[in-house]
Amino acid sequence: MEFTFGERIKHAWNAFLNREPIVNRGIYDYYGTFSRPDRVRLTRGNERSIITSVLNRIAMDIASIEIKHCKVDEQGRFQEEIHSGLDNCLTLEANIDQSSRALIQDIALTMFDEGCVALVPVDTNENPYKTNSYDIITLRAGKITQWYPKAVKVLLYNDRTGKREEIIVSKTKIGIVENPLYAVMNEPSSTLQRLTRKLNLLDSIDEQSGSGKLDLIIQLPYVIKSEARRNQANERRSEIERQLAGSKYGIAYTDGTEKITQLNRPVENNLMKQIEYLTSMLYSQLGITQEIMNGTANEETMLNYYSRTIEPIISAIALEMKRKFLTKTARTQGQTIMYFRDPFKLVSSEKLAELADKFTRNEILTSNEFRGIIGYKPSTDPKADQLINSNLNHSPEELGNKPPEDLGNKPPENEEVSNIDPSDNNEVVPSVQPNDDQKSQNGVDESVNDEIEYRNKVFNSLTDEQKDAVYYVIGQILDDEQKQKGGNL
Repeated sequence: MEFTFGERIKHAWNAFLNREPIVNRGIYDYYGTFSRPDRVRLTRGNERSIITSVLNRIAMDIASIEIKHCKVDEQGRFQEEIHSGLDNCLTLEANIDQSSRALIQDIALTMFDEGCVALVPVDTNENPYKTNSYDIITLRAGKITQWYPKAVKVLLYNDRTGKREEIIVSKTKIGIVENPLYAVMNEPSSTLQRLTRKLNLLDSIDEQSGSGKLDLIIQLPYVIKSEARRNQANERRSEIERQLAGSKYGIAYTDGTEKITQLNRPVENNLMKQIEYLTSMLYSQLGITQEIMNGTANEETMLNYYSRTIEPIISAIALEMKRKFLTKTARTQGQTIMYFRDPFKLVSSEKLAELADKFTRNEILTSNEFRGIIGYKPSTDPKADQLINSNLNHSPEELGNKPPEDLGNKPPENEEVSNIDPSDNNEVVPSVQPNDDQKSQNGVDESVNDEIEYRNKVFNSLTDEQKDAVYYVIGQILDDEQKQKGGNL
């Protein structure tokens, strides 16, 4: 829905500017940053472990599914896409900084990290606190910092100041999506949190082992009990440190009576085994495999992944948008929020050719619709936009063309089909009236004999089921003709 400039000025509403009291900001209040300030920043240790790659992979797959503002019929079947401001946010541009796909990925990552996410309409054509009939112009994902009975405090990026600001909004005016996998990802004792703590512990151990310390014990050939012996031992230790620091290759010498013991040998523990166990447990609970992460999963594995992991999350997002951003009147009019996944992304070229034949032959997709799926431009043939089976012969009326005026609906004068005895399984012989120039000298039409022989060969090549079908159709035609004759009498 397009709005004129005057309507935008008169009715426009912004979540940051329409607060009490209104803060007047000048041009010098804005500031610039070297990094993007509205980018999602993972917390709780997720940004320091391999968990980030798993969450980002799932968020990318969720963002690849299209979400649209649609209209459905009484049976809930898709009819058309509604070109509204909300649909523009979901399919093209969510705000000045993000595309629609970046917004969905932002929603998924924030939901995985925090457990829930707020979908805040920042700019609307009407004040949502005064009317329910408004259209959303820009949409952003925010972090909920505080909960109230009927409102929440949201940390949201303000694109007018370039800062993240906290605003209090009503729960009825924003979408609040909770992570369907909250028990697996966000609970304090969940599998993901336990794995995160183990990975952080492993990282700390690696940092200690890579700090450059040698962890040596020097056994001197005398007893250290007096103060003089301690000073002598410290001087000996300092001498070895100076030798190692000043040597090009880190070599030092000791006395033959001194003994050095190194302590930084690998200590046997079960930390890696616990990490491997928790990783496999997390993958199974999330419905993903190692093949999905490295891109070698087959079609069955990906279908299982989309149905068990991706579908519950994208369904929760779409349902919350439908519940909060569409009024009851709009829903009764058939408006809804639907999501669509391309089912041909995981299909190989060989199977794609088979599917193209099945979909067009069974009149599910037109040729041009399937050409658009594989990236080809539409054909100019009118037949390519019609749901027809190209393997069958169609009358001009079925193709949408008018029959020739000179022929009309009359059959050719020199051909008429004779009655066929269904009990005869060997011959289908049409009676053809030959022309004078087609007859041979002995009065037999050779072209008719060739045509009869060809038709007999074709009929004999059919299976028994196909022959029975032919007999059934011919019998139905004959019955209809007899009924018409009886009605005329």
